[in-house]
Amino acid sequence: MTASNRVPTKEDILQAAARIAPFVHKTPVLTSQTLDSISGATLFFKCENFQKVGAFKFRGATNAVLQIKDNKKVKAVATHSSGNHAQALALAAKMNGLRAYIVMPETAPEVKRNAVLGYGAEVIPCKPTLEAREETLKQVVAETGASFVHPFDDYLIICGQATAALEIIEEVKELDVIVAPVGGGGLISGTALAAKYFGNHPEVFAAEPENVNDAYISVQGNKLVKLKNATSIADGLLTSLSNKTFEIITENVHGVITVSEQEIIDAMRLVWERMKIIIEPSSAVALAAVIKSQNQFRGKRVGIIFSGGNVDLKKLPF
Repeated sequence: MTASNRVPTKEDILQAAARIAPFVHKTPVLTSQTLDSISGATLFFKCENFQKVGAFKFRGATNAVLQIKDNKKVKAVATHSSGNHAQALALAAKMNGLRAYIVMPETAPEVKRNAVLGYGAEVIPCKPTLEAREETLKQVVAETGASFVHPFDDYLIICGQATAALEIIEEVKELDVIVAPVGGGGLISGTALAAKYFGNHPEVFAAEPENVNDAYISVQGNKLVKLKNATSIADGLLTSLSNKTFEIITENVHGVITVSEQEIIDAMRLVWERMKIIIEPSSAVALAAVIKSQNQFRGKRVGIIFSGGNVDLKKLPF
């Protein structure tokens, strides 16, 4: 089987890391004595808010685009997304000489639409429903011959996302725990695989808003559940798991910790005030989970993946 149709192996992740290295930033790992004292743990923050397009998504998109590019017949990529994946795929395609077609709901923030256009992609608007997004994408793929790159239900994407955890594991020795946010599950799946293959057996926890707790429900019931019409300030985490990510999470993630909207806002504000860096609410979910579960993580060395820093500065929650 090729790397695109099976769960990524240790070798797949190492190859992905080497493949994307010329294109992605190796993001810094930061610490904060203040946040250590608040949480009772020793925290190490992997800052994907400093990644190109401001999010970890650029890793997976680049890994997928580079392997699609190897197939000389494919000249374009396509996806449906209103967020970071849209920008990541648009830039990765531009950097590698492929066209990109991005189906975006009409309600997508103008700042995100403009960013995608700025990276040279073609934006195709659609009604703001999943059915409309999927139907429009189907038409685009049929008309253009573009290769569909799913935001997370794709082993090439998961493999690319795993490189963020690989980097923090290589840089920070003896991590006891790694915590990352969960939406569709691409990041936490990759993180769990990297921890399994490269770490000294750190426990991996997913962090999720209480308002969008489909991963928690799915893992508790051992059955994939999808939520409809859920809302959260952590707008990057409003997607449900897929079959591929659910399978990896079930086998490799130690638990899902849910946090309230206020806990997310408080954690986000703490980072802005104390660390002087911009993170988006989805990133703050991971720190909020560690602060909430102090008894569980007290005295441990905890890696936290800050997933991104794309914030609408006109709509701050504090």
